[in-house]
Amino acid sequence: MMNDVMNRIAEIGIVPVIRIDDVTKAPRLAEALCAGGVPVAEVTFRAAGADRAIRAMRESVPDMLVGAGTVLTREQVDSACEAGAQFVVSPGFNPQNVAYCQTKGIPIFPGCVTPGEIECALSYGLEVLKFFPAEAFGGLKTIKALSAPFSMVKFMPTGGISLDNLASYIAHPSIIACGGSYMVTAKLLEENRWEEITALCRKSVEIIQEVRNHG
Repeated sequence: MMNDVMNRIAEIGIVPVIRIDDVTKAPRLAEALCAGGVPVAEVTFRAAGADRAIRAMRESVPDMLVGAGTVLTREQVDSACEAGAQFVVSPGFNPQNVAYCQTKGIPIFPGCVTPGEIECALSYGLEVLKFFPAEAFGGLKTIKALSAPFSMVKFMPTGGISLDNLASYIAHPSIIACGGSYMVTAKLLEENRWEEITALCRKSVEIIQEVRNHG
């Protein structure tokens, strides 16, 4: 059974994957995302201060769902949890980190792209997996093939997702949400283009709702 975090992500359908180099912009970014109907963010540990950005977003918009991405170590798991992260995402499948997150009671979505990785994830009781990098590993075609023997698994493809292919991904029943960085690019953040970020979120929501209403 999916927990509340997974259900909320599935309901929204898109998870902005964000690198924030300037932590002071985190509160304004959180507001821009929520204004666009996307009250969720995966703040990646690719940038220093990711934990501070997570804390700032949670404090500025308490109802928002904020997770930590590109989590590779136990130390990062600890930092994410202490900052108030509500979920963890990793690019690959690390059994030790998965087990550690489970002991701390925080949902983790590890990256899995092969049948072997998926079987390992199933052995840890996981049922929602990141599929990364999606387009580079065959995209929707590969997910369709994997969903045949692994019908009990749901995927969150990330990597190469855009407004152009979002509809085709979200239409597949094995995909509960997509991760994307297109609505919060480095340039948009650097230039404080909050209204454009909000508009891209709104467009994403419209695409997802259109697919779900006519699926």
